[in-house]
Amino acid sequence: MKIRFCLSVLSIILLLNACSSKDVKPEKTIVKKDIRKDIVIKKKIVKSVPAKKKKTTVWISGVGDLMLGTNYPKEPNYLPPDDGKNLLKEATGLFKGSDIIFGNLEGPLLNGGKGFKNCKKCFSFKVPEHYVNHLVKAGFNLLSLANNHAGDFGPLGRERTSQILLKNRIEFAGTEKQPYTTFTRKGIKYGFCAFAPNFGTPDLRNIENAISTVKKLSKVSDIVIVSFHGGAEGDKNRNVTRKPEFFYGENRGNVYEFAHKVIDAGADVVFGHGPHIVRAIELYKGRFIAYSLGNFCTYARFNLLDYNGVAPIIKLNTYKNGQFIEGKIIPMLQAFKKGPALDKTKRAIKEIIELTTKDFPETNIIIDKLGNIKVKGTSNNSNFD
Repeated sequence: MKIRFCLSVLSIILLLNACSSKDVKPEKTIVKKDIRKDIVIKKKIVKSVPAKKKKTTVWISGVGDLMLGTNYPKEPNYLPPDDGKNLLKEATGLFKGSDIIFGNLEGPLLNGGKGFKNCKKCFSFKVPEHYVNHLVKAGFNLLSLANNHAGDFGPLGRERTSQILLKNRIEFAGTEKQPYTTFTRKGIKYGFCAFAPNFGTPDLRNIENAISTVKKLSKVSDIVIVSFHGGAEGDKNRNVTRKPEFFYGENRGNVYEFAHKVIDAGADVVFGHGPHIVRAIELYKGRFIAYSLGNFCTYARFNLLDYNGVAPIIKLNTYKNGQFIEGKIIPMLQAFKKGPALDKTKRAIKEIIELTTKDFPETNIIIDKLGNIKVKGTSNNSNFD
């Protein structure tokens, strides 16, 4: 009986404990353990990061001829003071915000070598190799080597120039070895080619070849930039004739036909140089043409009197497909043995307005007194103001 009584009591106690345990709330688990590695896993809070906006427009700056000084001949001295460090000082800040900064490099970058030309009245240029640092510092990242001075020191000069530009990450084209190039900047794929009527360069006068090159580039590029060195020289040849131009008995090409044909083939921006003076600008099928950008920084060996000293910077804003949005003419002047400087008289703007009005009255752009270039019928507001 005692045993039965004890068992009964024990059963009641266990029953009461079981009931009371339902009232106890379990502890909340703050962290979990990975039983495979016995480590505490803390939940990460990831903040949503807004997706980067794709670049929809680009800024392209273009200038004319560049020859920062020559060490040939040795006497007299044709190198600038302070080793040329200040030649492009004033222009450098004006390129700010540009994705592409283009110029025409007149003469090879070379320390040694022997002259290649056999003439008494012609000029030969040989720019010290380390002067490439001045171009880099100014921001130049695209150069044409298609001109009459690129071969002044023969194959050696061309090859050494190419090596130096490659080393300094400056894109270039315009030689028989490299008639065109492609490259990417900030997510935009560019194609670039350059032409001239000179030995060792893709021939400006062979328009069918130019068309073929541009078509190839257009298939693989967002924006195609074309450079040409052509047209007759000097202040008596300021106008675009729309015909083949001759100078010193040489056919310098029909630059009007060339520019239009390459745009028909897929070019988006055409920069011309060669006449050593500025010429008109034109908008053709929504694409920009500058027929000559003149002398920009040509130390000591160039005639810079009157029209020859006018040295504009053309700054363009285009869509990522190359279609022109707006532009700006920044007026510069170059005095003898000095670099380009801002011109308060705005002569470059006045000349380009005059020449464009005369040569291309049908073109669909308006240039105001401040140098703003707008499509006719668009807002007067400008991203350059």
